[in-house]
This record gives sequence, C-alpha cells and structure tokens, in this order.
Amino acid sequence: MVIYGLPEEEYFTVGHRACAGCGEAIAVRLLTKAAGKNTILVDSTGCMEVISTPYPETSWKLPWIHGAFENNSSIGTGVSAALKMQGKDDTKVVVFGGDGATYDIGMGCISGVFERGDNITYVCTDNEAYMNTGIQRSGATPLGASTTTSPDGKQSIGKQQWKKDMMHILAAHGSPYLAQASIGYLPDAYQKLKKAMETPGPTFVNLICTCVPGWRTDPAQTITVAKLGVETGVTPVYEIIKGKHTVTRPRDVDKLKPVEEYLKLQGRFKHILKPENKTQLDLIQKQVKENLALLLEYESKGL
Repeated sequence: MVIYGLPEEEYFTVGHRACAGCGEAIAVRLLTKAAGKNTILVDSTGCMEVISTPYPETSWKLPWIHGAFENNSSIGTGVSAALKMQGKDDTKVVVFGGDGATYDIGMGCISGVFERGDNITYVCTDNEAYMNTGIQRSGATPLGASTTTSPDGKQSIGKQQWKKDMMHILAAHGSPYLAQASIGYLPDAYQKLKKAMETPGPTFVNLICTCVPGWRTDPAQTITVAKLGVETGVTPVYEIIKGKHTVTRPRDVDKLKPVEEYLKLQGRFKHILKPENKTQLDLIQKQVKENLALLLEYESKGL
C-alpha cells in the first residue's frame, strides 16, 4: 500500500529506538524515500545515529556513514568526489544532521561545501535544540523556548535570541535550490526533498520536525503540532530557487492562526502564555507576521 502517494519501499526500517512519536524519525523515513535506492547517506552524530545503529544492529537499508557533529558535510564532499572519479554520476549523496550539527557545530564545513559548489544535498532535521545531548539551546531554538541551558524563570523568558536564518545564509552562498519543509505536510516535504536531490550542485532542505521530550508534546500530536507551526506562520514552508522565493503556505498574513494555538501544545512555551509574559507573546506574534510578509514580498518582487 502506498501512503500519501509516497513510494512503498522503506529504507529506514522498523526496530530503531526512537521515542514514541519521534518527528525526526518520520523526517528520516521521508528523506530516504525521496532519495531512493541509488543513494549514499552521511549522518552526523545525533539522535538518529544513536537510535538506529546499536551494535551489531542497524535500521539502514542504504549505504550509511556516521560522521561527527562538525564534519558530515566534508565527508559528503569526499564521497561525491570519489563517485565522480568513478563516473558514477547517477548516485546521490545525501548528508543530514540535526540543527546542532547544522546551525552551529558544522556551520563552517557546510559553508565550504556550498562555496565550492559540491554536488550534495544537505537536509537539516530541525527539531530546534540539541535533543540528543540533553535538550540544550541551539542556533535554531526559537525565542522564548525553555531548554536546559536557556530555562525560563523569574529572570528569564527562555531563549533570549531569535532563530538563526539558515535558509538565507545558504542562499547567500549561491545555492540553486533551498527549501523549508515540515513533517506536518508530508507530500509537500517529499516533493521538496526530491527537487533538492534532483538539482545539481549543493542544495539544502530545512525539515522541521517535532521532538516529543524536547518540545514536551503529546506523542499522539506530533503531526498536529508540526501542522500548526505552518498554519500559524511560525514555520512557513517555502522554496528559494536560483535566488527567487516561492511561498507554499501560508499565503495570507491576515488569515494566520494565532501563535497561541501552536505554543499551547508545547511545554517548552507554557510560561510564554502566562499573563505576565503577554509582551513577549505579542512580540513573537508580531515577528511571525513580519517574517511571512517579507517572504511574500520577496516572491511578489521576483526576488
């Protein structure tokens, strides 16, 4: 049976040790379906490495290499170069890692890949913190989120900074294709992953995925939470193709659901919904609307 019109074949199989309702496991299952059989995967240290390869077992049905937090993209470059030397231009190289490996620790090596124009696709399974090592804040953690290194309290609202704009950082490197997608919209995410993998050159997909323990969500609501991220405009899904923006959804700033609908399902934001923190809530809502309006403006101007 084919689900959501996606290929039936599975390359990330049952038996792994991810948490119940793990959004990142869904993301990896999806990206391997998009990649297909003729693919070599390079994975950074992180949750997916830990839960998928407890010796002597593995959940991978594709060639899979474990890299460190900082160098998975460099390993991908080496694999791509070796394939080119052998004339195997039809074999895909897909590098992936969490937001800690992508936004922070591996940033320099990723920049090198995109500056050189290496032929790989990089997918960030973005669950917005260092979940594997104890739910510490990362460059991808949004404003106000409570983590173990940015806890909420009398003197803090949680993380004090906005989320790093990785999409436009890599767009500035001249990548021919970048996309932000969400596991809340699986067919859309699948199509964006396929497009990235079929576009020559260094391409990037930021794939938003819920983390049950890190976001403190109900395991049964993993997809619901991810959908609300898009519907409220907190995590819009869009593409940057040869420098030009196309917004998939949402398409209307005035029809966004209130950010509270998204935040209230996550324990990491429960303090933001307290009356004394209304100023911060209003700030988040304002910024979300401005961000979407800017993306839509870029699209309308052909930028």
